[in-house]
Amino acid sequence: MAYDSSATRARLLEAAHGEFVTHGLAGARVERVAKAAPANKQAIYAYFGSKDDLFDAVLDARLKILADVAPFTPGDLSAYAGALFDAFIADPDLIRLTQWKTLERPEASPGELEAHRSKAQAIADAYGADLEAAMDALMIALSAAQAWLATPPAIRNPRQADETTRRRRHRAAVVAATAAMAEQLPAATD
Repeated sequence: MAYDSSATRARLLEAAHGEFVTHGLAGARVERVAKAAPANKQAIYAYFGSKDDLFDAVLDARLKILADVAPFTPGDLSAYAGALFDAFIADPDLIRLTQWKTLERPEASPGELEAHRSKAQAIADAYGADLEAAMDALMIALSAAQAWLATPPAIRNPRQADETTRRRRHRAAVVAATAAMAEQLPAATD
C-alpha cells in the first residue's frame, strides 16, 4: 500500500480541529491528535512544525469556511446576519473554535483582516457608508449572529420549552437589529 502524505496531513488537520474545538490551544495535546488521526506524533512536527503552527493551520482552514459559510449580501447586511446565524446553528464548532481563537490569539491574521476589509468595503459601497462604520457594522453583525450560541442555558428563558421557537425569535431579533443598524450607518465623507 502506497503512503499518501496528503491523506495523513488531512487526517491530522481533522483530528486537530476536534482537539482544538474541545480543548483550545493551551489544553490541546499532540498525543491525542496523533492517536485520533491515526498518525505518528512526529508527523505533526514534520507537516506543521509545532502545536502552535498546527493550531494556525486549523484556524486558517476553518476561518476560510467561516468566511464563505453564508452568502454575503453587502446591500442587505441583515440577510447576511441571518444566514450567519443559520450557519452557526448548523455547525456550532465554528463558533467554538472562533471563541478559542479570540481567547488565545486575539490578533487578527492577515487572511482574516483581508476577508473583513473586503466585506467592509463592499458594505460601505452598498450603503454609501464610511468604511470604518461599515467595518464596525460587519463585526456587530458577526457578533449578533453568534450571540445565541454564546448565551449560557441558565440565562435563557427557563420557562421556554420550545427551543425551535426561541431560536426563530432570536434569529428575527438578529436580523431586525442588524437592519436597524445598517439604516443608521454614517455616510462616507469624501
